[in-house]
Amino acid sequence: MAAVWPSADPDLPLMTETCGICHLHQDPPSRERYEISRTDLWVLRHHPDPAPLPGWLLLDSLRHCGGPLAFEPREAESWGLAVRDASQMVQQITGCDRVYAIAFGEGAPHLHLHLIPRFADDPATSAWLVADHYRAVQACQREASPAAQVQEMVELARCISGSRSIC
Repeated sequence: MAAVWPSADPDLPLMTETCGICHLHQDPPSRERYEISRTDLWVLRHHPDPAPLPGWLLLDSLRHCGGPLAFEPREAESWGLAVRDASQMVQQITGCDRVYAIAFGEGAPHLHLHLIPRFADDPATSAWLVADHYRAVQACQREASPAAQVQEMVELARCISGSRSIC
């Protein structure tokens, strides 16, 4: 069995030491660079570099869990509001026309919902083409979002969410 450490809420199950997303939630440099806000259940963060699009956010469960099938009652009760609020954040910081919400959980078995800005005038972000865009960025066949632009999105989102006292 993998080693574990306590979660933020002693009433919720533990986080696993081998999970990459659990590690991101505990890593001070990653939190400083990408994390926008955190509650006792959810973490909202920007997609790490190389980011496919500026404003591509992820909503993670703080607790190590694979998705809605494994939700505790409090998680199930708050999920819809968390997704709505995070989606509104994507739209506020990017000015996008729509926000796609996609979660597979194959790359990391820890719930991380991709919230993807969709711009009507950008065919690369339409429907499933956004997956091709993502793969091309990951394969270095297409330029990623500039790191400075990602940081601007994070700071703007923090200001909107109230996570920082000085905006």
